[in-house]
Amino acid sequence: MVDDSEWSQDILAIVRKYSLQNAVEYNGSGQPGSVLGRILGERTDLRNRAKELKRLVEIEVEIANTLAHEKGVDAARKALEETNPEALNRQKQAKRVGLKDLPNAEKGKVVLRFAPNPNGPLTLGHARGVTINSEYANLYDGKVVLRFDDTDSKVKPPIKEAYEWIESDYKWLTGKKPDIIVRASERMMIYLQYAVKMLEGNFGYVCKCSAAKFKKLRDNSLECPCRNKEVQENLSDWKMMENGTLKEGEAVVRVKTSMDLPNPALRDWPALRIQHTLHPMVGDKYKVWPLLDFQSAIEDHEQGVTHIIRGKDLMDSTRKQTLLYAHFQWDYPETLYWGRVKIHEFGRFSTSGMRKDIEEGNFTDWDDPRLPTIRALQRRGFNSDAMRAFWIDLGLTQKDISVSLQTIEAFNSSKIDEMCERRSFVRNPELLELKTSEKGINNQEISINRHPMNLIEGARVWNIDDKRIYLEKVDVEKENIRLKDYADIEIKDSNAIIQSYERLDRRPIVHWLPFSMAKKAILTIPQGNDIIIQEGMMENFEIIKGNIVQLERVGYAIIESENNSDIIKLLWLHG
Repeated sequence: MVDDSEWSQDILAIVRKYSLQNAVEYNGSGQPGSVLGRILGERTDLRNRAKELKRLVEIEVEIANTLAHEKGVDAARKALEETNPEALNRQKQAKRVGLKDLPNAEKGKVVLRFAPNPNGPLTLGHARGVTINSEYANLYDGKVVLRFDDTDSKVKPPIKEAYEWIESDYKWLTGKKPDIIVRASERMMIYLQYAVKMLEGNFGYVCKCSAAKFKKLRDNSLECPCRNKEVQENLSDWKMMENGTLKEGEAVVRVKTSMDLPNPALRDWPALRIQHTLHPMVGDKYKVWPLLDFQSAIEDHEQGVTHIIRGKDLMDSTRKQTLLYAHFQWDYPETLYWGRVKIHEFGRFSTSGMRKDIEEGNFTDWDDPRLPTIRALQRRGFNSDAMRAFWIDLGLTQKDISVSLQTIEAFNSSKIDEMCERRSFVRNPELLELKTSEKGINNQEISINRHPMNLIEGARVWNIDDKRIYLEKVDVEKENIRLKDYADIEIKDSNAIIQSYERLDRRPIVHWLPFSMAKKAILTIPQGNDIIIQEGMMENFEIIKGNIVQLERVGYAIIESENNSDIIKLLWLHG
């Protein structure tokens, strides 16, 4: 429980202001998430203390809601008017909704593509590409091509199972299958045929220079000696590449461009190279493979892609491909860019790095809750609509952005809160005797709503005949507290003495659990590269595997144990 003394008076004042404001606006059903958002919007200096502040906000929101319920919304309005009258007339800010229009887009004719490398399942970063492309397809009655860019079997070798994983992740994020699915490795003959056309058209050539030699020529705007070979000589060299006579590194096919281009990387860029590494899907059938810029450009043309949405770090890819399209006399698709988004908690992960860590046993699998994969986030209980809402709200901007996972968690809370029942989970539990100065305990059975705002019908019934309760150790150390939804008590000599069933004062409200309702539980919390285990007693009421519940004063968690297990296993979602 948060102690008021931890916070300055100005912070306490702003929290109480917005708690009362929210309670007035929503008739005693204020939400901590909304209040916290308003506070952090006004006091950006508090963002690095958001987790601590959230606990204080929850307390003050409950107090404000209780005031509105017990004495009426007018009482809450009067309390707000006395301290912050200006807060009674909050003007909601107008905000951009959805994505900006696609340039030169014709309804019913838009074709977009999402092109992952199948060297692992989709990650949180991939979710942006899936969301933005599929959302534009929905807006314009268009199509999305899911294209597996799997032509690199050496640096980023594909995983056979990853094709199915990615299709499943895509469906989870969008609610449907992609309109078209393409595997580049199955369409190799198309790329090779275009390579021959390029050589025959004399706007491509086979280069046998070493990488170091070509770079030196390129950087000095000098042509490679191979550039001026006759078409037949290039085709002859091409056959030696295809049949394996030439080995890896001995030749590449280059696209002819001007050697005076300002950016050296665009000068006679490489389109195809020799690669003898076995491919997991087609084995050793091909000796020559396209590099990504060539393969992607050809496939975009073949699929009739009208709009490409990619990171601004790929602007050079656009320039290279535009030069290739000019050779073939094709029109290049409209291209939009986004900046880099860094999620603080997952800043150092890459698919290749995760694959290595899994193989070395540092993580259990791709759904390890510490990883930023869609499989891991889905296992933890993240909502696909929330994920989409986050990326759509972020929109398309070339500005690099750094955000906390808490931002995504806020979107997730707004989607799942009304569907999540509450449960009590007492960590580091201590058993106390429940007593009263009166004869017996009046309320031996209490009924608690499944959801505090009755968004889920029904109640949890607690029997207190046993007269023993569990409290968290930190709460036992306090003298006077209120048992949530029950009574004000005084703690003395391992006894919980009931003082009043009505709320007497502003003493801390704590969650608790009758002995008869308690079952051992373990909560697994992913934290960076570590796992934290918290043990305690949980309310044994309708424990259903896969259900997400909100643990009082703890946060959201998904139930991972079987329904009749001796121990309830929980996986942390977020606060």
